[in-house]
Amino acid sequence: MVDIVKRSQPITSEAIASELKLTRSTLRPDLAILTMSGILDARPKVGYFYTGKTSLSYISEKIKNIKVSDVKSVPIVVDESTNLYDAIVLMFLEDVGSIYVTSKGFLSGVVSRKDFLRNAMGGMDLNKVPIGMIMTRMPNIVYVELEDSVLNAAVKLIDHEIDSLPVVEEDEKNYKVVGRITKTTITRLFVELGKND
Repeated sequence: MVDIVKRSQPITSEAIASELKLTRSTLRPDLAILTMSGILDARPKVGYFYTGKTSLSYISEKIKNIKVSDVKSVPIVVDESTNLYDAIVLMFLEDVGSIYVTSKGFLSGVVSRKDFLRNAMGGMDLNKVPIGMIMTRMPNIVYVELEDSVLNAAVKLIDHEIDSLPVVEEDEKNYKVVGRITKTTITRLFVELGKND
């Protein structure tokens, strides 16, 4: 149908139906979807035009409009004074790949499974060492804010080769952790978009 419009624009729905050997009413739902998605444009008494947009550009535009705040999940947060053993237990109970660390309620660090494994193999007494000793500290933490796009979050995950990002709100040059975005979050969104379109 799009090829017919490209070739013969402007073209009426009657002419499209005639070329496809179908009725206008049969084509109406398909033409409505192509128009709503922005691939075709319709002008009364003139006909249909091809806009130049593809279904991929439509999906790309849709993804760019989804905010981090729409898909974030609950973060797993501990205080800097939490010992490594308790943090490891929490990580496995919550089934997460990273734990965010706070000091006085604000983001101060992040610890991943690799960090725990590296330090556990080093023979440390996990009950005595605070998580603050092994965490990656601010300002070396990659994060996103609530109004960032999910596309921006996905790019950061890939560029920095990490599994999750803390979602933060700025409060007088400090950051409060209000959520998290993970590779699973992005994958789940991708699947939902695929099912809905």
